[in-house]
Amino acid sequence: MESTNKELTKISDLTPESKSVNVIAKVLSVGEPKEIPSRFGPSRKVAEVPIADDTATVVLSLWQDQIGSVGEGETIQIENGYVSLVKGHIRVNVGKYGKIAKSEVDVNDPNTGVNVSDKEYEMPERRPYRGGGGGGGGDRRRSFGGRGGDRDRRF
Repeated sequence: MESTNKELTKISDLTPESKSVNVIAKVLSVGEPKEIPSRFGPSRKVAEVPIADDTATVVLSLWQDQIGSVGEGETIQIENGYVSLVKGHIRVNVGKYGKIAKSEVDVNDPNTGVNVSDKEYEMPERRPYRGGGGGGGGDRRRSFGGRGGDRDRRF
């Protein structure tokens, strides 16, 4: 991946709402992978990797096969990444629609004095799960495009 034509996002500009982020940053260190239990299947592995550009530092979450794809001191380019909140703190992720690769562009002076992952944000309120189907209630006969209560009418 050469230098990108896509607009780069500076790490200091990341917010919990950031989507489609393109970042060039230096890998400061690579954390040990941890097992994360899942409610919906087998547990998954994640490694936390602090990365920095010339404006700030942020934690990059590497999942499963991404672990081991970057090394300390390398400059990487993330295309189409996204931000998530983990216990109220920003994490950059490279999902299935994003890419991570070594960059030809170097970050000569990474800013480690400002870490955007240190700031705690309020977690969005989760709606309680109500269960059941998605019919929305009401008179069911109308939801099938039929003629409602006229079903027994003779012609």
